[in-house]
Amino acid sequence: MANKMVAEVSLKDSYTVKPAEPTFNGRLALSEWDQIGTITHVPTIYFYRPSQDWTMREGDVLATLRDSLSRALVHFYPLAGRLCWIQGGRLEIECNSMGVQLIEAESKATLEDFGDFTSSPYLEYLEHLVPSVDYSSPIHELPLMLVQLTKFSCGGISISTSISHAVADGQSALHFVHEWARLARGEPVETAPFLDRTVLLAGGRNINNAAPAPRFDHQEFRHPPPLMGEPSAVQEERKKKTTVAFLKLTKTQVEKLKKTANESRVTERRPYSRYETIAAHIWRSACKARGHLPEQPTAIGICVDSRSRMWPPLPPAYFGNATFDVIAAGRSGELASNPLGYVSSRIREAIQKVKDEYVRSAIDFLRNQPDLSRFQDLHALGRDEGPFYGNPNLGVISWLTLPVYEVDFGWGREIYMGPGPHDFDGDSLILPGHDGDGSVVVALCLQVAHMDAFKNFFYEAITEP
Repeated sequence: MANKMVAEVSLKDSYTVKPAEPTFNGRLALSEWDQIGTITHVPTIYFYRPSQDWTMREGDVLATLRDSLSRALVHFYPLAGRLCWIQGGRLEIECNSMGVQLIEAESKATLEDFGDFTSSPYLEYLEHLVPSVDYSSPIHELPLMLVQLTKFSCGGISISTSISHAVADGQSALHFVHEWARLARGEPVETAPFLDRTVLLAGGRNINNAAPAPRFDHQEFRHPPPLMGEPSAVQEERKKKTTVAFLKLTKTQVEKLKKTANESRVTERRPYSRYETIAAHIWRSACKARGHLPEQPTAIGICVDSRSRMWPPLPPAYFGNATFDVIAAGRSGELASNPLGYVSSRIREAIQKVKDEYVRSAIDFLRNQPDLSRFQDLHALGRDEGPFYGNPNLGVISWLTLPVYEVDFGWGREIYMGPGPHDFDGDSLILPGHDGDGSVVVALCLQVAHMDAFKNFFYEAITEP
C-alpha cells in the first residue's frame, strides 16, 4: 500500500510567494538563541476533509493560500528573506523578499488510507507530503519557509509547512500559521509579530567585542555524555537505524502517572505537571529499554519558553527563538530504580533555573564565544558537529500548551495535525490529544533495537484494566 501510494504522488507546480507590499530591505540581526541548536527546517502538517467551500471552482484552494500567504508575509517579512553566514559561525537574515516556496502536489491516496495517522502506511508516506529542503545548496539560497499543498483523490487536502528554526521557534511558527489562516478566512491580522530581536541583545556587542562574563555554570552548552565503553560512541550511535512511534496516553493514564509521581513528592508544594511527569516517564523508560549500565551518565534536553520568565517579560508576540534548552542529568541506574517523582524532581530543578538572570548569563556566555558552530546541530547538513541527543540521551519537547490545533483557512478545522518526519534517535515530542479529551500523544524516535522494549516499559505501569 505505502509503495503504491508513493508512486502515485506527483508534484504539479511550484510557486514563489512574495510579500504583497514592499517591506523592510536589509540585514536583520539574530539573537544567540536563533543561532544554536537546530537551525534547519522544522516540518508540521495539517489534514482537512473535503469541503463544499473549496469545490466550487478548480484552483480555489491554491489561490486562497497563495493570496493570503502573500499578505501574511507583509507582517512576517523575515520569513520571505534568506539566511547568510557571517564571521564566527553566526547568521543574519537578509530581508530581501525573495519569498516562500509553495508546492502544489496531487496524490491518488485517500485520507482513509492513513488510518489514525499514527502507524503504517502513513508514517512511511509522510515524507512525501512535506516540502523537502536541499541542504546541499548554499544557505543563502534556501527559502526560510516552504509550503506543500497536497490534494488527495477523495477530495481532502494536506497543508504542510517547513520553517527554519533559525527564524522562529514553535510559538512563533504557530503564531504565523494562525494569522495566515485568519487572512485566508477574510479576517484581519489579530496580533502583529514583535520583530525587534534586540530585546534579546541580537547583534549587540560592546566596544571591545566582548560581553560580560556569564554568572552561572551553563551545563546546557556542554555536549551530552556519550555511551560508555565505545571509543567512537557518538559517531557509531548516529549511524544506527531509527524508527518512529506515536504513543497515546488516555486522560486516565496521564492522571495515573501524575498520581504516581506526586506520591513521592516530599519538599515540593506544587504538584508535578503533566510535562514533568510524562518527560520523567519517557526518560526512565528509555534508560531501561536501552539496557544501560547502572553507572551510565544520561541527560535529557528540556525546552523552556523564556518569554514570561524574563524581566521585563518579552512581548507574547515576540517572533524568533525565545525557547531555552536546559539539561537534567543523572545516571541510568538511579533514574530506573528511584520512584517516578524523583525523576520528575530532577526535571523541575532544571526548569526552575530558567529565570531572567540565568537566561541573560547564558546569552553572555554565547556572545563571548568566538564561534557558534559547535553549538549548532548541523546533522541535517551532513555534518557531525554539534550536540547529539541520541543514546544514552534524549530530548523531550512539549507542545502541550501551544495552539497547535484549530487552524481554519476557511474550510473548517483540521482533522489531524502532527509533526513532520524525524529520524534522530532520542527526539520526542508531547502533544495534546486532538479531541481535547485530556489525552496526550508522545511522538518518539528511537533506535529500532530499542523501540519494542521502550513500549513495554512505557505502558507496563499504566495499563488500564
